[in-house]
Amino acid sequence: MSTMFTEPEERVALREAVRKLASKYGREFVEKQAREGGKMTEMWLEMGRNGFLGVNLPEEYGGGGGGMSDLAAVLEEASAAGAPLLMMVVSPAIVGSIIARCGTEEQKKHWIPQIADGSVTAAFGITEADAGSNAHNITTTATRDGDEWVLNGQKTFISGVDEAQVILIVSRTEDAKTGKLKPALFMVPTDAPGFSRQVIPMAWKAPEKQFTLFLDNVRVPAEALVGDEDGGIWQLFAGLNPERIMGAAMSCGLARYALEKAVDYARERSVWKDVPIGAHQGIQHPLAKIKIELEQARLLWQKAAALYDAGDDFGAGEYANMAKYAGGEVSCNATDVAVHTHGGNGMTEEYGLANLLVASRLGRIAPVSREMILNFVAMHSLGLPKSY
Repeated sequence: MSTMFTEPEERVALREAVRKLASKYGREFVEKQAREGGKMTEMWLEMGRNGFLGVNLPEEYGGGGGGMSDLAAVLEEASAAGAPLLMMVVSPAIVGSIIARCGTEEQKKHWIPQIADGSVTAAFGITEADAGSNAHNITTTATRDGDEWVLNGQKTFISGVDEAQVILIVSRTEDAKTGKLKPALFMVPTDAPGFSRQVIPMAWKAPEKQFTLFLDNVRVPAEALVGDEDGGIWQLFAGLNPERIMGAAMSCGLARYALEKAVDYARERSVWKDVPIGAHQGIQHPLAKIKIELEQARLLWQKAAALYDAGDDFGAGEYANMAKYAGGEVSCNATDVAVHTHGGNGMTEEYGLANLLVASRLGRIAPVSREMILNFVAMHSLGLPKSY
């Protein structure tokens, strides 16, 4: 009998270990940190000490030697326990993957061990106010000056800059202001002169904050350039495919959390003749539908991660986009059904679901909108003409 759709024993054990650790913190801890302006640092460092943060990074540099399938499983379990770590999408998945695949030997030796154990958190700066999902419109420039680079520009909606020691900035070289994007990626310390940030007040409450960044003649040494100045756009996608896979896994974890809460409530709550509300099809069917959508989305991210781990970047891109779309949909649908199952209690702070209603929409919007994913699928999967 084929075990194609069964995760390896090691990953099942990894999931159990993460679930146990994350449950110690849980939703109440996250909400307390968000309310009081605290961070997830305590859990982050414990996850790092246990080898969970760097599970996808090469063993010879202090990582776990696993793949994106393992890292995404870690994030899904943490999220399902009510304690998602948004910076996992960024630090080990985007930045870690780019350095592991494109960095110099010195960069790998310097950054990967610290990213893997959580002692360094790396942020990622790509989005710009006037570029949105169109990375070709990036205007942040890098100019060579002797053995240094000088960076100028702005970034927006950049997560966790206040808890990061370094940020991977996506710029274009000064001579490539027009035409096709020629990305140049730089590791920029968050305390570099000329680097400043401004918090963006967000409607949903989370320990991780969003920022606008300003780079005003920020100077970095030549070795801050990751990989090759002429490495092409593939260096960027070495990090963007993991970002989509991790986004999908986080959304699936959030959906699992919401569904579990709704099912528990539906089993216990009774208002008619001592029969729990979960006995009624009006409550059952929406929950069963979420379960089906959830398993579909999980299969998509697992396939995307398997393709990425096998080195099939184009195949991974196709499925990572579809997975991210499906994850965003099910997280929104699951939180909506969970709130509705709870009735008035779904809107209270005590039950902690209303805030997730807003948070879950992140999966539809970022890191790329669902409309751009539909464009991608129409064009690349279906062979239709480019529409934009």
